[in-house]
Amino acid sequence: MRRLRRECPWDKEQTFDSIKGATLEETYEVIEAIDNMDYEELKNELGDLLLHVVFHSAIAEESNLFNINDVIDAITQKLIRRHPHIFGDSKVADSKEVARNWEQIKLEEGRDSVLEGVPKHLPELQRAYRIQEKVSKVGFDWKNKKDVWEKVEEEIKELKEAEASNNIDEMEDEMGDLIFSLVNYSRFLGINPENALRRTNNKFTKRFTFVENKLQQNGKKITESDLNEMDKFWNESKVED
Repeated sequence: MRRLRRECPWDKEQTFDSIKGATLEETYEVIEAIDNMDYEELKNELGDLLLHVVFHSAIAEESNLFNINDVIDAITQKLIRRHPHIFGDSKVADSKEVARNWEQIKLEEGRDSVLEGVPKHLPELQRAYRIQEKVSKVGFDWKNKKDVWEKVEEEIKELKEAEASNNIDEMEDEMGDLIFSLVNYSRFLGINPENALRRTNNKFTKRFTFVENKLQQNGKKITESDLNEMDKFWNESKVED
């Protein structure tokens, strides 16, 4: 990478900002390989992601900010500091206590809030999940799953009431509350809602593509079909699943 930064016209021009989009893209490609259980591809995508760690580090090194060794040392020290039950004398009963200790150590490191470490640029569904997960670790959580579901039902009722008033701001607010409560219920079921929604999006895409292909085989465009015909092929796609 140092040689590329010296000799390659394209690599020389790059900055933290210019490659950050590609860094995010590589992260999503890692996730896709995991979802597909394609471990050969996962190996390749992890390499691409590692390239970005090295790339950002090389850019920083040129401005005397830090280098790759500093990056590795920083994460090593963090892991040691946040695992006192492994590298120190602390005792823990289970993984929940590890998680609570982890958040306490973060606060001791100088963070002002438990929520400080949740990136603002996360997809909002994942951000909601992480916010709830974070506050749960310090005891701010529902006691049982039944109460969480009752909250979901309460939010559905409030959304319907907002719809009846035809107030778009209120509807948006209540829709957000409903989604947030569903994220909470997902967490109590042990499901990551981001993974669940990605799975559903992929399933819908696969089924709708099946509908399009069937129509094409029958000499029709999707815009020339009606809902009844599309529903027929949609139901066929479910059998294919």
